[in-house]
This record gives sequence, structure tokens and C-alpha cells, in this order.
Amino acid sequence: MSKPGIAILGTGMIGAVHRRAALLAGASIRGVMASSPARAEEAAQDWGVPKAYADIAEVVADPQVQVVHVCTPNHLHRAMAQAALEAGKHVICEKPLATTLEDAQALAALAASTGLVATVPFVYRYHPVVREARARIAQGELGPLRLIHGSYLQDWLLDPASNNWRVDPKLGGTSRVFADIGSHWCDLVEWVSGERFVDVSAAFETVIAERAVAAGKSFATPAAGGEVQAVSSEDVAAAMFKTSGGTLASLTVSQVSAGRRNRLWFEIDGGKASVAFDQEDSERLWMGYPDQREVTFYRGPGAGSAEQRRLSTLPAGHAQGYAQCFESFVADTYQAIDGQRPEGLPTFDDGLRSAQIVDRVIASARSRAWTRIDAAQP
Repeated sequence: MSKPGIAILGTGMIGAVHRRAALLAGASIRGVMASSPARAEEAAQDWGVPKAYADIAEVVADPQVQVVHVCTPNHLHRAMAQAALEAGKHVICEKPLATTLEDAQALAALAASTGLVATVPFVYRYHPVVREARARIAQGELGPLRLIHGSYLQDWLLDPASNNWRVDPKLGGTSRVFADIGSHWCDLVEWVSGERFVDVSAAFETVIAERAVAAGKSFATPAAGGEVQAVSSEDVAAAMFKTSGGTLASLTVSQVSAGRRNRLWFEIDGGKASVAFDQEDSERLWMGYPDQREVTFYRGPGAGSAEQRRLSTLPAGHAQGYAQCFESFVADTYQAIDGQRPEGLPTFDDGLRSAQIVDRVIASARSRAWTRIDAAQP
């Protein structure tokens, strides 16, 4: 399995990211499936891969494919991932794992029953300084946690002329901004802090009531004019959580915040120290102490926790970012297929956990009430 044969389903921006990471991890791309056979043929030529699959049946029937990368729009995730697992293929499925909690539960249960490796790209876990923050919290450097707060802000849907399949609940799911990017923040903060969210009070707002009908490429400059249609998914959201340790956590998410390209930021405040991370400045980790000291930890292979050093693949001062996170995640997935147990590898169980949080956040936003996240808890 040192050079797995893979198939990539989806040829958009994220499909291209998967392709690059897979190649760097040593995979052999056997073929690609796209929104149409013609688009698959075009992508196969562009990518230099031998096969253009007409449909998922062709993908799972290919004996040279051991791993299927699902990079399609959200509403297709369950069917694609399920078909691959049932055919004995390992799976990397983009988040959200599914557009409903029930579908996510079914996929996680199926993955567990097969014993196959099934992972979800919560790749912000792979920033080296995020690993450093997690290690310091686990070692007790922050002391008991007092407060968690942060945001995930983007601006790519600020213009009403901008549109994308994610805006359509039939394709993207009931929640847009929270399920799309709030889910990343929640996964990251639960994993770094070691505390699990148990209650939530949330609110959603659609601040752009109508958008252009034609959906262009994500993050592209929109064209002016044309028909418009009503929008039902949220542009902004806010949530207050309470954790299993009794800590309050607050989150603001937006896809209409001018000048914020991809600002995932969190701060975790403890009784002895605080730590803060900004994904747009991911080489540095800020730490504050009550004696007026402020310390900046810089990413690099020569200091810090073992995981921080492992994931620092470039010398200090040579910036790493999202691409390297994705590459490390895919490499860890392939290592797990080879029988290793990489630390922090996000699996379908983590995808299910994310779906559970999103489901309860939606319920809270609708009821305008505090809502229990873990149904098994009183």
C-alpha cells in the first residue's frame, strides 16, 4: 500500500487540492469522476490520469483503486462514500460527512463495521502550532480553562452577484455558513482544548436576501447583472456553547465580512495562561501570562512538542500553510491504511461528531433556546 491507487470524485478547487496532496504522498491516481462524463474526460486529460469514470459504479468496480477521495458537492457525499465502503475501498470524504445527522450516523457505522480507513479533512488540526497549543493545554500549562472564544470569517459571498452550489440547501445542506466553516472551528477547538461542547444557543441570519441565479466558481470575481433568486441559507451565525468542563465558548461565523479571506481564529484562556491562533498567520502561536509577559512561539522543526516538530516539514522562516496541512493529512491517512496510528487523524467518527453539533446548532437557531448537543446526556 506504499503507492495506493486512488480515484478522485470531483474536479473543483478542493478536488485539485486532493490531487496534489495525493501525488506528494506517493499515490497513483487511477482516474477521475466529474459532474459529467465529458467533464471527467477533460479533467483526465488535464491531470494526465488514465481513466475518466462515467459514474460511481465504474469507480468502485476498478480493482486498481484502493482509496476513493470524495470531493463532490455535499448532497452526494453519503451515496458516494457508502458505495466505496461497500466495495471495500478506503475513503477520504470531504466535510460535511453528510447533509443530515442520520446520513452521517449511517456512514460512521458502516465505516466502523468494515474496518476500512475512512477520514474527513479537518485539516486545520495539521498546522504545527495548533499541535503545539494542544500539547501545552494537555500538559496543564494553561491551568483550568476559563473561556474559549473566536471566529471564522470570510468575504467571498459579500457581493449579491456571487453565488455557489453551497448556497442552495438542496445541494449544500440546511445550514451553509455554520456547516461549511463553523464546523471547522468547532472540530479544532474541541480537539485542541480537550473539552467537548454539551449545550448550545445559536442564531442565524441571511443578510443578503437575493443572489444572482448563475453560480460561478467559488472565490471568483462575480459578473454584474442577470436574474436573482431568494436565499434561504444563512450568511452569518453566532453560537454560545458550554463545554463538558463548564467552560463558556463563543463563536462568530460569516461569509460576508469584507477583507476577511479565511480568518479562522481562536483564543483559549486558562487560569495560568492564554493561547491564541490565527489561521491567516499560522506560523505563530501567541501566549499570554498574568505577569504581563507575552510569548510568541514560532513554527519550526527544532523546538516545541513532538507533533509540532513532525509537521514542521520546512525550516523555520519558510512559511507553511493550508497546502502543507492537507498534504500531511492525506499522508497520515495513507499511513493509517498501512496499519500505523497517526495522532490526531480525523475519521468518520469526527465527521459524525461535527454533524451532531451542526444538527443541534440548527435546532437551537430555530427554537431560539439553549439546546443539548449530546442526546445521551441528561
